[in-house]
Amino acid sequence: MVSTTDNERQKNFFGLEGNIFFAGITSFLTDTTTKMVYAIMPLFLMSIGASKIELSLIEGIAESTASILKALSGWWSDKIGKNKPFMVVGYAVTAVISPMFALVTSPVQVLMLRFTERVGKGIRTAPRDSLIAGSSGEGKKGKNFGFHKAMDNSGAIVGPLLSFAVLSMFPGDYRKVFLLAAVPGLLGLFTIIFFIKEAKKNRNELPKRIEFKKFPRRYYMFLAIAFIFTLGNSTDALLLVKANDIGITAVFIPLVYLLFNSVSVIFAVPAGILSDRIGREQLIIFGYLLYSVIYFGFGRTNNKITILLLFVLYGLYSAATDGVQKALVSDLIDKNKRGTGLGIYNSLMGITLLPASVIAGVLYTNVNNQVPFYFGSAMSFTAAMLMLGFYRKRGKV
Repeated sequence: MVSTTDNERQKNFFGLEGNIFFAGITSFLTDTTTKMVYAIMPLFLMSIGASKIELSLIEGIAESTASILKALSGWWSDKIGKNKPFMVVGYAVTAVISPMFALVTSPVQVLMLRFTERVGKGIRTAPRDSLIAGSSGEGKKGKNFGFHKAMDNSGAIVGPLLSFAVLSMFPGDYRKVFLLAAVPGLLGLFTIIFFIKEAKKNRNELPKRIEFKKFPRRYYMFLAIAFIFTLGNSTDALLLVKANDIGITAVFIPLVYLLFNSVSVIFAVPAGILSDRIGREQLIIFGYLLYSVIYFGFGRTNNKITILLLFVLYGLYSAATDGVQKALVSDLIDKNKRGTGLGIYNSLMGITLLPASVIAGVLYTNVNNQVPFYFGSAMSFTAAMLMLGFYRKRGKV
């Protein structure tokens, strides 16, 4: 843990610990890069001959296979008591790989680069989350994870805006977007190298051996619920494809993605603070139920205005769950095992994206563009009911 003196010295950045603030800046810059790429990737893939099934497979394979590293890097960071080296390597991979999409000519090459870039995310995610938890003062984990989520999604606002600007000046020139995406990624890498400090840990408290059977039962219960939810939470690329299918033109697709992220930014910190005060479970239940309604709406509607409203609600769902779930996991795990616990959680979410994306892609292509959203709605409603039971059993397990 960071010492009291370190925490007091670091609380000079808008009331936030230095590590929290600069980790947020790093994520803002890096997510600007990744979302410049991601916002146009579905359309770029289809422009070079990829089908909707291939699109889902590429995203699912890249996310899920690289996610195994999230558990490994989290465990390793716990063993050596360091987080920053994993963060430097992970963010460097993304900064270097992202502009290389400008050189590809086939979906297979996109898959290779997406996989490599996601390896970088797999290396950095759990150690970064562990550093945020370890740098957080008492009763502030929800707020700090919310701040990080807000900064992450702020990059997801700027990224699509930049993509929109480039495509407005150079219609259909996706490769220019990929090349320009290198700049914020490199700035993010420099930020973490020069401004992030290791969250100090007492070496006598480092685990000599991590036994998974000693992890709390409620931790595994929550993982099971999150797995069920994620099975219906396929790649966001299909949401963008649906928006395009109902008549929103390609140049405006990055702005649709921007709308979702803007709402998430606005509500992420308030949601985190609320979870610190009333508990995490209630917000997660709300988020799951809201997701169920949103996905049902995506299945039912072919109206552009309704789709835009659903993207607004999707941002509210994201704010209520993403950072709050990580804060809940860090609450359930001993402080010297948080890297491993958060790594397993992140890994499970990523691995589950593969079957989720395959199911959604097959249903979208072979049935219709409604069924995958109905499936996601049903899975999230089921997870919400299970989460309600999880909340009611609090203190009994």
